[in-house]
Amino acid sequence: MYQPIPPRPPQETMPTMYDLPSELVGESGLPDEFHCIQADLLSETCQPPNYSSEEILVASDLNLYYDPRHTLWYKRPDWYMVLGVPSASQQQDLRLSYVVWQEGVDPFLIVELLSPGTEQDDLGKRLREVNQPPTKWEVYEEILRVPYYVVYDRYENNLRAFRLIGTRYEAISLPENRFWLDELELGLGLWQGSYQQTTGLWLRWYNAADWVSTRKEQAQQERQRAEQERQQAEQERQRAEQEYQRAEQEYQRAEREYQRAERLSEYLRSQGIDPDNLS
Repeated sequence: MYQPIPPRPPQETMPTMYDLPSELVGESGLPDEFHCIQADLLSETCQPPNYSSEEILVASDLNLYYDPRHTLWYKRPDWYMVLGVPSASQQQDLRLSYVVWQEGVDPFLIVELLSPGTEQDDLGKRLREVNQPPTKWEVYEEILRVPYYVVYDRYENNLRAFRLIGTRYEAISLPENRFWLDELELGLGLWQGSYQQTTGLWLRWYNAADWVSTRKEQAQQERQRAEQERQQAEQERQRAEQEYQRAEQEYQRAEREYQRAERLSEYLRSQGIDPDNLS
């Protein structure tokens, strides 16, 4: 079993993200299309109501350095979230990697998108080799003690989620392929739909009411609301026009009645009859 990490040494003695490589020669390179689209959807819909955008960091395929004793050891989660750490607001501050001993905060949730070549490592089924870095499962469960770990296999449409209970991960029951995280006031589940012009079954965040909207969906909803408001305004205008026309008709009828009464009064006076003294 991997030995616990000793207390972290002063940060000034440790390498930072500027000292550590963001990629290594011989690695497989950039993720495939699915990984990119799925990570985008997770990031776009990750909107916890109890955290501001300045209090949460989401990252995909960003090297995660976790051991100050072995500073070149790292994992590259497909997607992860860190609470209490802001994302960069200036381009020059964008992270090259996430260095735990520099940031001082471990990830809160990690998502791995399963592929045939990574299944054994992602699910903790691969034994650690002698004198080699620990597996992903060991790092997430024993070293970083990440509270939530999610694995999604798109080939089998199989979603698995684990929560750290004590010192071990325990599987979370997933009715309807979704589960709720009280800490975020959000849930994570499988959603059937189209995103970035690609239809499929996607991992997505939802809130107490519905799936969290993407920017495109929000824009569509705003357009629909604006169109509804325009239609309502048009209906109000039409109703006001109808009321005006009815009032105009009433005025014209009253004017005609008044003119008839005036002509009758003039006729009576011409006959020597005072119309104001008629019994």
